[in-house]
Amino acid sequence: MIKKLIQHGNSSALIIEKPILELLSITSETSLDIKTDGKSLIITPLDKRLETSLSKINKKHSKTLKRLAE
Repeated sequence: MIKKLIQHGNSSALIIEKPILELLSITSETSLDIKTDGKSLIITPLDKRLETSLSKINKKHSKTLKRLAE
């Protein structure tokens, strides 16, 4: 499948068709991990369990994580 980016304000957007979203169980609420290997764009939906766990960790340890990031 060949796609082109479309303008979305000052950014560009990639439209992903509904059959692909359904195949990967992606909704508008799904968090996506976006990476590159230098040549390709790699988009991976995050597992809901991982997302829930990260949210709990961030909520419980947000002060410590912010201090570590300084």
